[in-house]
Amino acid sequence: MTALPAFTVLMATRNGAAHLPAQLASLAAQSHSGWRLWVSDDGSTDATRALVQDFGRDHDVRLIDGPQRGAAANFMHLLCHPDLPRGPVALSDQDDIWLPDKLARAGAALARARAPVLYGAGSIHIGADGAARGTSPDWPRGPSFENALVQNVVSGHSTALNAAALDIVRRAGVPHGIAFHDWWLYQLVTGAGAQVVLDAHPVLHYRQHDGNVMGSFRGPLARLRRLGLMLDGTFGGWMAANMAALQATGALTPAAKTLLETVISTPPGPARARALRRAGVHRQGRADTAALYAVAALGRI
Repeated sequence: MTALPAFTVLMATRNGAAHLPAQLASLAAQSHSGWRLWVSDDGSTDATRALVQDFGRDHDVRLIDGPQRGAAANFMHLLCHPDLPRGPVALSDQDDIWLPDKLARAGAALARARAPVLYGAGSIHIGADGAARGTSPDWPRGPSFENALVQNVVSGHSTALNAAALDIVRRAGVPHGIAFHDWWLYQLVTGAGAQVVLDAHPVLHYRQHDGNVMGSFRGPLARLRRLGLMLDGTFGGWMAANMAALQATGALTPAAKTLLETVISTPPGPARARALRRAGVHRQGRADTAALYAVAALGRI
């Protein structure tokens, strides 16, 4: 039996005292005990730092100051910190609840890999009161760079990377202007030709509340929200920032670099919609992919 790797758990915090104790307790209750915790706190004014320090009395914890430029920058600050030990990492939000086998499942997946690998898993969505609201979606078309350019399927709260994948991230450095660290990781890893493993098994309770950076993926309201973000140019702005950051890394395979340069060099409007379609750029669902092409034809992407 392959031994499970020891993890550095990376948690970004800001004013998370309301839900942080439950998350820390779920980390302490993991069936795989091989972990240390790094917390980057983005200037909390509540009891967050005190809770982390108290947790550190009984566990291996390092608390550092965050860059105070949002959650994505805070996680990238952790991932690229010069003192971060080399080895597997698992990302943690401050307000979820991990199921006891979360790290064990991630560790088993990483231990089977012989190349750089990014791991993501399913989740059970809960409300602020802890009541179940649903589950994360399936991703029928699987991971790819063609998908990653326009959609994220590896949620940060379930993300783990082996040492080789973390090396890719650290060599690329902290990207400028990205909105979501988990989407960036999916793009960078697939663009570099590395493996993505998606585990449909739920490994955590993902808390839905007004403070979420991103909400639920599912349902008609979520689909309408995504369409609104495409039509008002917000999504196009995210894409542009991500593509510029990817172009600057020098980490892409020749095929990924060619695809990226094709999209960037094609003017917005019908020509870009045709370029996306010809290149096989897609979202996971047919309706969402059709909406993507339509919005691109309107010049909003």
